[in-house]
Amino acid sequence: MIKTTPPGRGSRTLDLDPSGALLSRFSIDVGGVRHLVTGEFDEADIGVSCYHSKTGAVELWLNHLHDGPGEYVVVDMTAGADAFASGLFTRFDLTVLVSEPTRRGVGVYRQYAEHAGGHGVALRVLGNKIGEPDDVAYLREQVGDALLGWLGQSSFVRAAERGAVAPIGELEPANRAALDAVRAALDARTRDWAAYHRATVEFHRRNAESWANAAAGADLTEQIDPQYVPGPLTTAP
Repeated sequence: MIKTTPPGRGSRTLDLDPSGALLSRFSIDVGGVRHLVTGEFDEADIGVSCYHSKTGAVELWLNHLHDGPGEYVVVDMTAGADAFASGLFTRFDLTVLVSEPTRRGVGVYRQYAEHAGGHGVALRVLGNKIGEPDDVAYLREQVGDALLGWLGQSSFVRAAERGAVAPIGELEPANRAALDAVRAALDARTRDWAAYHRATVEFHRRNAESWANAAAGADLTEQIDPQYVPGPLTTAP
């Protein structure tokens, strides 16, 4: 298997049951939220591997994940062109870029939107470090309806970054409202499983033809099951 290998009939698809083999072995529960990390560089990686050798595991997992309504997987990624070194950017029902009200912050959004164009990516913006009304006005002017909400200066976050982590209910009401807006935007979306799988197959074919066939000494496009129809776990074949 490579990072883009798509599921097919007979694949072991995954769910979010914490007692499952993968989550029970590789995740931890913190405050009722289960966490996974991609792994850090070790001595053998330095000077040899790029970080996509780690994030490939995320892509492979998402390709085989059958989640349903009311289930959430949040992936924290770096923004910018680096996200497009694989098909990982197509694996999300909603992509939210956190942007400060600056030319640089807005520039990242525009770059991401340009690269993601034509791939069915739902892209929104959450303003960050908002200090005055002009900051919000600037983001509205620059990103328009893509702006979901904004986070102001937060003593809650500052304390958490110093190690004093409080319950999320103590987050400032205005900042909680911004997070609620993100969740509402996500809940309003319905996944097109057929389109989702087509993107999986497209990027697997690209990887196979550009490098993986030569590396494996085999035609990895044969891993594509043309009769496989994905869907939520309750309806998956």
